[in-house]
Amino acid sequence: MSEWTMIGVPTSAGAHHGGLELAPAALRKAGLVDRLVEAGVSVTDAGDLPGAEFAVDREHPAARNLTAVVRVVRDVADAVTDIVRGGSRPLVVGGDCTITVGVIAGFRRIHPDVALAYVDGEADLGSTPSGDSPGILDASGIAHLLGRSNATLELAGLDGPPPLLQPASIALLGTDRRETTQEQWQFITDAGISCAQNTQLSADPEGSARRALEALAGSHVSPGNLVVHFDADVVDSGDLPLGNFPHYGSGVLLADAVRCLRVLLADPAAGGLVLTEVNPTHDPDGRLLDRYTRGVAASLAG
Repeated sequence: MSEWTMIGVPTSAGAHHGGLELAPAALRKAGLVDRLVEAGVSVTDAGDLPGAEFAVDREHPAARNLTAVVRVVRDVADAVTDIVRGGSRPLVVGGDCTITVGVIAGFRRIHPDVALAYVDGEADLGSTPSGDSPGILDASGIAHLLGRSNATLELAGLDGPPPLLQPASIALLGTDRRETTQEQWQFITDAGISCAQNTQLSADPEGSARRALEALAGSHVSPGNLVVHFDADVVDSGDLPLGNFPHYGSGVLLADAVRCLRVLLADPAAGGLVLTEVNPTHDPDGRLLDRYTRGVAASLAG
């Protein structure tokens, strides 16, 4: 299963603000597909799914833009199922992080034992370090996958009764401790979720990836069932200020993220890749997108 099928998901419906809906088109323009081909990656561009734009939603402060988010995520799940059933690997280009819920739901229909390597600057458990819950669904993807109590059933139960994933089927890589509440950190520890913090990822990218794979390997990783999620905000904004929400001082360089991703994606279990949180409005001259697309191509080249 070496062929990749790329689909764009131009959505910012679950995000803090607009801009992410522009990412699929901007990444194509920056040469993502050409660079993948040049790197020896077999990829077919299947175009974009219908997307959705960020909108102010004062009427639903606990789950903003939920209707639009669920519509997009369901479309993602159906498209991913078709790709995986057809023997290809989905390269899902977002868009905000809610799309990964749809990717996991789509995989579960083919691989009930689907696992997730979540390369992200945040744990996405649903609240800010101050303990607030702003209702931004983009920041609660892991909470919804795990069916935690603050999750909305429309997402948490997207493909049947929650949870979509068990804690042992998730490995977090790059989580910034400063962006995680004490309650969230205690949950990660108590649930036994594998987690390489940002400092560990920057110090040993390959080792962090290998340990994540080992943590998932017990009974959860088999050929083609691993989804890799790559949020641009795992990279320190001092190195690549391309993520939708700034993360300065994490210490993770783009080169570190690429080294980690190469190990994850070279594993026989790797069955899909999700790219999220690239905001092209942060890059008026295209230099950041150029670096990012080169990094993604290097990650998939193995």
